[in-house]
Amino acid sequence: MTRRALLALVSLAGLLAVGASAGAIERDDQMVREADQALFVALTKGDAAAVNPLLDPKFAWTDRDGRTLGTKAFLQALPQPGAQAGANPKLHLYGQVAVITSRLDNVYALRVWAKGRKHWRALAYHEVAVTESPRAAAPATGECDNPCRTVPYKPRNAAERAVFESWQALERAVVAGDGAAWAPHVADEFMVVSNVRAQDKPTRIAAVNRGGTTPPPLVSATVYDYGDTIVMTCLHQPHSGKPIHVTRVWVKRGGAWQMAISYQTVIQAASAKVG
Repeated sequence: MTRRALLALVSLAGLLAVGASAGAIERDDQMVREADQALFVALTKGDAAAVNPLLDPKFAWTDRDGRTLGTKAFLQALPQPGAQAGANPKLHLYGQVAVITSRLDNVYALRVWAKGRKHWRALAYHEVAVTESPRAAAPATGECDNPCRTVPYKPRNAAERAVFESWQALERAVVAGDGAAWAPHVADEFMVVSNVRAQDKPTRIAAVNRGGTTPPPLVSATVYDYGDTIVMTCLHQPHSGKPIHVTRVWVKRGGAWQMAISYQTVIQAASAKVG
């Protein structure tokens, strides 16, 4: 076989691989959208039998008041989604994880889907109502141990360890008011939604640069590892006020872990302090 023929075969194989990859992404995109719509329809009808196969065993539902239900309690209650049918849903595929976000008035909804052997199943649903007028966050004190340097969680593998290291560097940049140091730790499509703000990456960088703040300490974390994507659900206790339930998604790009999404809801029914 001549060198030219060999190069032609290599090029053809590459094109076929790209085509197959694009086709797989398109199929996953369609399957996730169909599953998301099926979940919304089944919930609207109150059909637990139709909802059940769409849920991952680890599924958790968090409403706009910060109430979180596991799979069993969720199937018994079948709460109605507040913003799942919101305008302009956006979908991001991260390998075995898909993220859908939407908004209805002031309520933002996050759905995290995980890919099984044959089907996509819902791993998390998280609502945030942006209803409070912006208020000053806790000013930086110059001291931030948890989560800046230590956390009450022991990583189980190298990927988890790298995610926590990236997160801690991110939080140290927040304390320092250094947007340039913060930026490499978040994805370009990054979005953070809390009860007082909804910010994309450029807006958040500007906010970080305006002055350092001290992040709320981590109380507990649950981490789900899907290869180059990691999903975290966390409980934080602010320096004042009620605890916060947070869902984060991290993606590995160019060998570095970046936060892609962070949804944060104050737990209204909780006491002022936990942990």
